[in-house]
Amino acid sequence: MSKTIEIKVPDIGDFSGIPVIEVLVAAGDRVAAEDGLVTLESDKATMEVPSPAAGIIREMRMKLDDAVSEGDVVAVLEVAESGDENGTAGEENASAPAETESTAAAAAESEPQEEEETADQDAEAEDSDKGTAETGGDATQESAGSTPAKAAPTAERETGIRAIDPAKVPYASPVVRQYARELGVDLARVTGNGAKGRITRDDVSAFVKSVMTTPATGGAPARSGMQLDFPPLPDFDFSRYGTIEKKALSRIQKISAGHLHRNWVGIPHVTQHDEADITDMEAFRVANADDAIAQGFKLTPLVFLIKATVAALKKFPNFNASLDTDGTTLILKKYFNVGVAVDTPDGLVVPVIQGCERKGIMELGAELAEISTRAREKKLKPQDIQGGCISISSLGGIGGTAFTPIINAPEVAILGVSRSRMLPVWNGSEFKPRLMLPLSLSYDHRVIDGAAAARFTRFLASRLEDLRRLTL
Repeated sequence: MSKTIEIKVPDIGDFSGIPVIEVLVAAGDRVAAEDGLVTLESDKATMEVPSPAAGIIREMRMKLDDAVSEGDVVAVLEVAESGDENGTAGEENASAPAETESTAAAAAESEPQEEEETADQDAEAEDSDKGTAETGGDATQESAGSTPAKAAPTAERETGIRAIDPAKVPYASPVVRQYARELGVDLARVTGNGAKGRITRDDVSAFVKSVMTTPATGGAPARSGMQLDFPPLPDFDFSRYGTIEKKALSRIQKISAGHLHRNWVGIPHVTQHDEADITDMEAFRVANADDAIAQGFKLTPLVFLIKATVAALKKFPNFNASLDTDGTTLILKKYFNVGVAVDTPDGLVVPVIQGCERKGIMELGAELAEISTRAREKKLKPQDIQGGCISISSLGGIGGTAFTPIINAPEVAILGVSRSRMLPVWNGSEFKPRLMLPLSLSYDHRVIDGAAAARFTRFLASRLEDLRRLTL
């Protein structure tokens, strides 16, 4: 005896319209429990949807480039019931092919209606997007300690949705809408070249390129009313000067490019540089290195930086904040989640460690090692890159003395760390060799002034210099 079950997309966080980038099985394939069926990729996170049990794939409901959301059916799986050890199809399923054909026919008949409803669905998505934080998934609009929930629409909201004319709503998926918001693009100005005039990601990119390469008379207005007037980018033929090779950017680099460009242009960056004496901290780290290895991870200086940064955020709450979309309201966060930049073969990824204030040095060290490994293996889940309060970018393992990291909006600050050096430090009577760690704090000058930034880095350095203060 056997039965069929529907395999659905699991909880993927606050994401919808996630593209299917790989289909791993086909109808008729036999799979084992936990075998991957399809691969989904959203921003910097990639995940496989596994089979919950062993059996035979009777129907695949997804194909390459489909945009899917939580609860969508991936496939129909035939599994063995008790007594059927081989998991083969019984006589009850002899009609499965016919059922599949009828199901496909029904789907084909309903498809036009679904396409007609897409504009209305996108209108609702556009309305709900107004409360969604920007890339990084930082839930800055939620109150501290609150649990996100999908409340029933109020009468006003229902009226507002009905009042939207679908013909005037840009025809684009939620993913494309988010991409357009990241680049500051008004979708009403973009021409859609997809099926039935649907606006695609390439359409948005082409629009941005046309704006950037066309001489402007006044520039496009930014959120604050500021005018940006960029000169056209010259079109160089580099092959005139020698042999060249073209290499496509990775998906992560393409996504990061727009995000970083927007942050650099839209946020007034200032960087405060300082140094921390980590001589004693390094001695403590080395003394406990073997204990960490015994627990399966390497104890790195970054763990101590996370603890010290959380202490500094508690002392200076404006650093643990985000500007509301109106640019006039500061949202103070009561949680402490730290993003850590991880260098991967495909580009920089920033997974977030949640609830850092509740974790000790060893616990943070183990979690940092685990999430960094998953980042390099492209196994991060969407929720792994959401909810950051501040980011840390450490180049200490490579070198350098200082740099200016770009703020990861909607955060208002980012801490850069360079390689520590043994330097002669005057103690009042003589020079002593001390291990000094360079710190580079970039901050949003709309929210933080220079004096506050200097106090922040001094406080941070004091916690690194005396580990006993980290427990206070």
